[in-house]
Amino acid sequence: MSILIVDDSKAMRMIVRRTLHQAGYHQDLKEAANGAEALQAVESGEIELVLCDWNMPEMNGLDLLAKLKTMGRTVKFGFVTSECSTDVHMLAKESGALFFITKPFTPDIFRSVLDPIIGK
Repeated sequence: MSILIVDDSKAMRMIVRRTLHQAGYHQDLKEAANGAEALQAVESGEIELVLCDWNMPEMNGLDLLAKLKTMGRTVKFGFVTSECSTDVHMLAKESGALFFITKPFTPDIFRSVLDPIIGK
């Protein structure tokens, strides 16, 4: 499975990558610095799961999810973000996000959220 990590912070992309490895996910991990880059990566057809930040320049995570749905892309999509309000969680779910992981996170949190989605 090819997983795309989308976050405007390079340090956070590295933390997510490391935590995925610690959680036992050694799949093909790719990175994008914003929603526009992520859109190009998903259009390549290689990406099966997107782990996306909420707030980013050029195209935020919610706009990326909406654009993917408009284009008919059925890639699995969820948020990994510091946004933690109930309203944001509800908006993500209503928009079609499969999961919402709040920063800070642990390998155990990744496993509990991603195992059912990935099918481990």
